[in-house]
Formats: sequence, structure tokens, C-alpha cells
Amino acid sequence: MNTKLVESLVQVINSLSEEEKKLLEEKLKPQSGWEEQRSRIIKRGKIISDRNQGKPLSPSVTKIIHQMREERDEQLMQACCPQDED
Repeated sequence: MNTKLVESLVQVINSLSEEEKKLLEEKLKPQSGWEEQRSRIIKRGKIISDRNQGKPLSPSVTKIIHQMREERDEQLMQACCPQDED
């Protein structure tokens, strides 16, 4: 553990104004809100599954993501390394 770093951070945080401390708290909050985000994702997944009567999505989400990545890779290759058309 880096004790000196922690002590330095404590000193810096203690020297902040109230306004700066509020801003720091706001910046740190999103990292702790992942559980709420996870709950929303699971709830939305259940709604989609219910709408689809429990059948898997067609095409699968994995297949869609793979296809989108391939398309994006192709776009990037064309943007950075255009082919000479003779």
C-alpha cells in the first residue's frame, strides 16, 4: 500500500473548499452507482425477454455486435489506409 500517497491525498482533500469537496463527491458518485445501473439493465432485459416470449433474439446480440465491429473495422481501414483504385 502506498501510505505516502494516501496521506498526501488526505491533505489535499482537507485543504479543499466546501465547493470543491462537493464537486469531488459528485465526480466520485458515478463509480458507486454501478449497482443501480446493473439493476436497470437486468430489468430492461426481462422486459425485452417477456415481449419476445422468452425466445432468443434473432439474430443474436453477439452476432449483431460482431457484425457491427467488422463494419467499423472496415470503415477505419478505409479511412486510414485508402486503397488505390486503378
